Amino acid sequence: MKPIRNSAKAIIMNNERLLLTKNKDDLGFFYLFPGGGQEHGEQLREAVARECIEEIGQQVEVGDLVYVREYIGKNHQFADSDSEIHQVEFYFQCSLVSNDSTIVNGANPDEYQVGVEWIDIDHLEQFRIYPATLGPLIKNKQLDFRYLGDAN
Repeated sequence: MKPIRNSAKAIIMNNERLLLTKNKDDLGFFYLFPGGGQEHGEQLREAVARECIEEIGQQVEVGDLVYVREYIGKNHQFADSDSEIHQVEFYFQCSLVSNDSTIVNGANPDEYQVGVEWIDIDHLEQFRIYPATLGPLIKNKQLDFRYLGDAN
């Protein structure tokens, strides 16, 4: 049995757009919030800042924690490959430090990451975004702290 993994994620919005990493698998493109695993001895805020540099090549100012989500792989659509995964994700409101609108992959993108893209918040439902639970919350500007449970 694998240990439970903590992950820190960034919700970066600007001008009614959401910054996400663009990824590709055998089903096509999908989008994720920038961020990743917390390292031993690292605070969650430090983890999300480091992960943003690695994945989107940008420094971020880390704001408030707004969502906590669990992902227990055996309970979801990717149970065949994710059955051993149990991850607790912490979503922080973040903003880019730089005003540079050119966003590209950072120096250490995730395995399936092919790019970084701004998505119009009004059109989030047109994209395969994980976790899908967050799309409607963000679109409706429900950025108050909440525990989402085992959601996908």
